[in-house]
Amino acid sequence: MPAEIDIVIVNWNAGDLLRACVQSVLDHAGDTVARIIVVDNGSVDGSLRRLPADPRIVVDETGENLGFGRACNRGAAIGDAPYLLFLNPDTQLYPSTLADVLAFMEAAANARVGVCGIRLIEDDGAIQQHTTDFPTPANIYRVESFRTPFDHASDRRVSHTIGAFYFIRRPLFETLGGFDERFFVYFEDLDLSRRVHAAGWTIQYLASTAAYHKGGGTSEAVKARRLCYSLSSRLRYSRKHFGALGHAGVVAMTFTLEPLLRIARALRRGSTAEIGETLAAYRMLLDRDSRR
Repeated sequence: MPAEIDIVIVNWNAGDLLRACVQSVLDHAGDTVARIIVVDNGSVDGSLRRLPADPRIVVDETGENLGFGRACNRGAAIGDAPYLLFLNPDTQLYPSTLADVLAFMEAAANARVGVCGIRLIEDDGAIQQHTTDFPTPANIYRVESFRTPFDHASDRRVSHTIGAFYFIRRPLFETLGGFDERFFVYFEDLDLSRRVHAAGWTIQYLASTAAYHKGGGTSEAVKARRLCYSLSSRLRYSRKHFGALGHAGVVAMTFTLEPLLRIARALRRGSTAEIGETLAAYRMLLDRDSRR
């Protein structure tokens, strides 16, 4: 009997993207998938009603937005398969995706590979540049500055692969305590990858298998809140990993020069909406910090 996978999908108003994602899993799961666990973070768009019918689908309705990491941990706790795949609802699997990744992870030569990511294809057919090195206090402000500098057309070991398709051994995930739930959204996968490496495991990027990833996903319509969450998680990551001096530098940059640079960029573009979103994001960020 082949090893099995529990797939955890966190849904927040993903609409038809969720249905298409789950259907792609059902179409290509074979006998490798034990459960498709949909953790719904308080959606109000009726996306759960559009799910296909299948006994492997488990829906966990939280009633509120718990954040990504906390919802992932909750979904992971429902199953017991030896592998976990955290899959974004804006992805779709291809026929051999799961079989290829599972075969790679099951090979004796890859026994110390803890996490596997794959080639992600965008709407226009381009390969998404989605693996990164670990950021430093100097470059954490823009993901482009710490992306792994390669074309993603070949297999290689990497520091981190994006959480849109994050395939991890369950015993490792549980030993590490899962995602750090203090990250509401963003940086939680990067933090987990850092802990995977610290525990002596490696992370593999496979260009030889692929899935579709829309990108932007369900947060496109909430830009100010998305920026707030990103800034907040960046600050938490720096507090956790950069030491007091490094964290102080990130805090100073985040609250002084960065908002001015964002507003200046918006002015150059003639975008009053972007200025409003930036100011709203910083108001929310300050409010979140004041309540901690």
